Amino acid sequence: MGLIALFKKLIRYVKPYKYLVIATLTLTFIGSFLAQVNALVLRYTVDELTLLAENNNGFKEGISLLLTISAILLSKELINAAIQYGQKYYGEKLKIYISRDFAQQVVDKILTYRMSFYSSPENESGKLQTRIDLGISSLTQLVKNFFIDILPLFSNALIALFLMFQANVYIGLVSVGVIPIFFYISSLQANKLKGFRRKMRGFRETRNNGIIDLISSITVIKSFTREDLESKKHEDIQFDMTENQLKTRRLSFLFNGVKVFIEQFGVVIIIVLTSYFVLNGTMSIGAIMFHILLFNNVSAPIRELHRIYDEVNDALIYSEAFFDIMDANETETEGSYIPEKVVGKFELKNVDFTYPNDTKALFDVSALIKPNTINALVGLSGAGKSTIINLLDKFFEPSAGNILLDGVDLKEYNTHWLRNHIGLVLQKNHIFNGSIKENILYGQEDATHEEVVEAAKKAHIHDQIIDLPKGYDSKATMLSGGQKQRVAIARLFLKNPPIIFLDEPTASLDAIATEQIKKSLDSIKKGRTVIIISHSISQIIDAENVIVLEKGKVVEEGTHEELYDNGSAYYNIFNAMANSLNLDKIADTLHE
Repeated sequence: MGLIALFKKLIRYVKPYKYLVIATLTLTFIGSFLAQVNALVLRYTVDELTLLAENNNGFKEGISLLLTISAILLSKELINAAIQYGQKYYGEKLKIYISRDFAQQVVDKILTYRMSFYSSPENESGKLQTRIDLGISSLTQLVKNFFIDILPLFSNALIALFLMFQANVYIGLVSVGVIPIFFYISSLQANKLKGFRRKMRGFRETRNNGIIDLISSITVIKSFTREDLESKKHEDIQFDMTENQLKTRRLSFLFNGVKVFIEQFGVVIIIVLTSYFVLNGTMSIGAIMFHILLFNNVSAPIRELHRIYDEVNDALIYSEAFFDIMDANETETEGSYIPEKVVGKFELKNVDFTYPNDTKALFDVSALIKPNTINALVGLSGAGKSTIINLLDKFFEPSAGNILLDGVDLKEYNTHWLRNHIGLVLQKNHIFNGSIKENILYGQEDATHEEVVEAAKKAHIHDQIIDLPKGYDSKATMLSGGQKQRVAIARLFLKNPPIIFLDEPTASLDAIATEQIKKSLDSIKKGRTVIIISHSISQIIDAENVIVLEKGKVVEEGTHEELYDNGSAYYNIFNAMANSLNLDKIADTLHE
């Protein structure tokens, strides 16, 4: 992304704060004029003192001049301090506001993206976090550089150049001649460093993603005593980053040395040229200091440019990744169809599906889910069961084929409305960092406390909640895995949807809790369309329709009795489940 393209993108974020921009610019230009006062006053002072010395005037006249000059300079500094305060405050305020807007808008944007965006290897959580954090910080730093650093410096330079040209065209041309050389070297530096900066962005994304993965996997790491292995992985990344940083610094220091030499070369030429004009009588002695101070105002951007240029190029590199997130064409298909009611009839017609990582999960799947029936998806791990749930909940769209709900293609449905009418309980449900009550209220925000309690009772978690020191106000993240699962099921009871998807809902529960939850689920299943994925024999036997999947294909469909009598895929899976429970021994124990 080029600088002009980047500024075009930034404009829409700056526009709402145009009055802040106007105030900052006004103060900047006033401050730029005040910055030239020292040069003008110094020239006048030197020339006047020279004249007084030549006329042998006394100390009294000199003191009067110095007091006047001191009063002017001190007054100028007081005014300048107030102006700089306002200019920096408004510039910083603009930076803070834009940072807030960036942070909020990127959250609003990623919430609209389809699940395929998050399933891409390029969009792992650590990588996204790095792009967002570094993107926002570098872009807001760019705003700060422009309004607080670059703009005042270049305003000073332009006014100083104007005064230099007014005093002497040749000296003005020398000052102007140095600037394009400096810019050329800076742009050459930026191009040389661009590859290193992109590599550094990749290293940072990999490192941050690795740290997040390390924290989430800490139990496994410690249980297998693989601390040394994980440390080595991160050490390799750190060494690669270090090598890249050293190469970047070496190039930066080389170019910066060249730029400092050019700046000082310009100063020498200004001194020599001004001295020549003084000696031939066309300039006063005060002009020497006058032009040196003005050239300092011109070269100030040059002295700061290498720092600002580095930060600008960082912004260019990190803004690419940031705006890739902001501008990603990944928004969920938002249909407009909203029916008066949901019947709950699903039809899958020749559905294929491939994940963003090119893993094909479903092959020509066709199935019928009748309304107000309990349906079980059965198959070995990786058969495509959870993929079907994801498609029915519109998290993903089929690569081929169609999915109909009550005769209408799922793509046509308003996504928000559709999900409001579907309840989903996963094998491992996310619990938010808040109270238990807040987590249950996620099912229905405006529910009363009594309704929350009733949902918790149905999920058989109420008694355990009230035993906690803060009851429903206790932190939900402190609950055990099984308790968290029941909180998630309580959300489902509170939401009370006509369609329910259950993906191993009792997998993390103990035997007694599983029995309790099964009773609760049995009651909520009535009069609804239910699709359940489970390795629990009791859940599968209760299903009115069983769909058997094998390697992404539907191989059988029917009732438990029909499929078992077929002696095929379902027969083998069911027998394996039964044998894993050691039913013969259980039966002998129960008969004793």
